[in-house]
Amino acid sequence: MGQGDTSMSDTTRMAAVAALLGDPASANMLTALMDGRALTAKELAYAAHVSPQTTSGHLGKLTEAGLLTRQEQGRHRYYRLGS
Repeated sequence: MGQGDTSMSDTTRMAAVAALLGDPASANMLTALMDGRALTAKELAYAAHVSPQTTSGHLGKLTEAGLLTRQEQGRHRYYRLGS
């Protein structure tokens, strides 16, 4: 792979992250997590003013992009900002 291939990959990733940050629901979820706490999907749905079904899709995309990490504690799943 040449340097151009890496740049295209980086550019594509940056555009994907920018699209997530530009979505109001995703931005509200990320903002809610900025104080360092881990929150449940229900808490993030409330913060984002969206339904739990909508939240699930956003959490999947944010986690896949590395912006969030998911922790499981028993039956509960908590989300926090990724590294």
